[in-house]
Amino acid sequence: MGARKGRIRNAKKIGSFKLAEYLGLTPREESALRRLDTPHRIQAYLNATPINHEIGGETVLSVREVLRQRRAHCIEGAMLAACALWINGDPPLVMHLDCDISDYPHVIALFRRHGYWGAISKTNGAPLRYRDPIYRTLRELALSYFHEYSNRRGHKTLRSYSVSYDLSRIDPAEWVTNPKSCWSTHDLLTELRHYPLITKKQERLLTKRDKFERRASKLVEYPRPQTR
Repeated sequence: MGARKGRIRNAKKIGSFKLAEYLGLTPREESALRRLDTPHRIQAYLNATPINHEIGGETVLSVREVLRQRRAHCIEGAMLAACALWINGDPPLVMHLDCDISDYPHVIALFRRHGYWGAISKTNGAPLRYRDPIYRTLRELALSYFHEYSNRRGHKTLRSYSVSYDLSRIDPAEWVTNPKSCWSTHDLLTELRHYPLITKKQERLLTKRDKFERRASKLVEYPRPQTR
């Protein structure tokens, strides 16, 4: 525990141009992340990065591996976004969105502008994407994903959101340069304190998304490759 606290204190003291060295980034990796100097540019980069369909099995790719392999799903994109924000002067904050057991959780990177929250998000569909910095609270931001956050049967499944978590608290060898999957980071985010978005009474009042909405939700940016 003492060593971990020491890393956190040291990370906060590091100047912006020594940060890449602390993170273990190569000059090429640092240059790529420094070019992503606004949330909008980070989001555009993630949008242009093909979705990670995990053809060979489940992954939690580090920032280095996302840059190298040019693929990412939600938590992988969120970690890259958080790292790019950090390199360019913002704290590397993320949020975990949890849902009903019939669906999949989501992770987003957080940023603030003029006191308002926004989010950077990697997803293959249209709804759970970038959020402009217009939300006064993290709860407001999380609720902006509620209506479209649904499973294949059209049930609205988003149930809770976590506290914001600063990834500078984690050794960068775990989530920035790890050559293997970052399962420790994944597990830490799932175990964060979460706050409910709706009550059980409200849950019973939820309507399913209609057929048109469900049909629209099937549109994806990167179709899964056909297997023979």
